[in-house]
Amino acid sequence: MKIDEHNFTKELQQQNQNALMYVIDEYGGLIKSVISKTMIHMTEYQEECMNDVLLAVWENIDSFHPEKNSFKNWIAAIAKYKSIDYLRKYKKQFTEVSLEETEYDKSVSPDIFENEISEQTEELLSGLSPKDRELFMRLYVNEESLDSVSQSVNMSKAVIYNRLSRAKKKLRKRGRAS
Repeated sequence: MKIDEHNFTKELQQQNQNALMYVIDEYGGLIKSVISKTMIHMTEYQEECMNDVLLAVWENIDSFHPEKNSFKNWIAAIAKYKSIDYLRKYKKQFTEVSLEETEYDKSVSPDIFENEISEQTEELLSGLSPKDRELFMRLYVNEESLDSVSQSVNMSKAVIYNRLSRAKKKLRKRGRAS
């Protein structure tokens, strides 16, 4: 069977490796572009990230819904989130390793990773209200406990959950529109 733009998602669901090759041929440039833009100072991890994106597509194709979003947008979002995960993962690793024990590019500092993560996060959250943005940052970026955030902003946990749920829907809707 010939794999084309009309049947490749169905073939991916049936674990047809030729469909994955079609995705690589058709969308590989897009994936690489998104990853390299996000991980600009981490060229040595970009190929690994691309492999993780393709694995995520292979394992999660059932969560793709063509009536909600185009495949192009769906795979670009996966690439974006995977590359942000890599920034977080290797930022921690980079800052934890003793600088005397490693050879590294002296022009790259841990602050660069922090700035890239901050810019990506700000871009993602820019459509939210300042209060919702603060809740997102404190709970998901700063990893504060729900109890401490609830006490400090004087909101019940249920109200915070509701605000975050609406904010997530807004972010998803915004992601589909782009």
